[in-house]
Amino acid sequence: MSDLPSIESPKELISFRVADQEFCVDVMSVREIRGWTPATPLPHAPSHVLGVINLRGAVLPIIDLGARLSLGVTETSARNVIIVTHIGQRTVGLLVDAVSDILTISDDIIQQTPDVASETVRAFVKGVLAIDGRMISLLSLEHVLPDVQAEAA
Repeated sequence: MSDLPSIESPKELISFRVADQEFCVDVMSVREIRGWTPATPLPHAPSHVLGVINLRGAVLPIIDLGARLSLGVTETSARNVIIVTHIGQRTVGLLVDAVSDILTISDDIIQQTPDVASETVRAFVKGVLAIDGRMISLLSLEHVLPDVQAEAA
């Protein structure tokens, strides 16, 4: 019987750059990080959907994260990377400028999204981390790719 507070297990986040801004996601939602591969466009796809690539025999949709977050369309080059993530029941590739770091943090480091932000911003950004003079937005991957059933309704 100890009065010591329970110790939280640290979270690991992967940080990356998109349009001169830093973002991060939980490393447990990341399957792999791979180099840029040109995507085959899909007709009538939203502007943030670049198309699909073949990932070891599976069709993988590629989302331009800059375009999805209204930060501008990414000019692709060999220096871009694709973060293969698991969002809900789907696997999706996110096109980013570069992967920066793996961060190990505790929950108390994550600050709430400021009240001045719109509901749309709060839907995409779960919180903000101020680490070593950097401001890193923690993304909610569930909002990066809208639910297909909700769109069909």
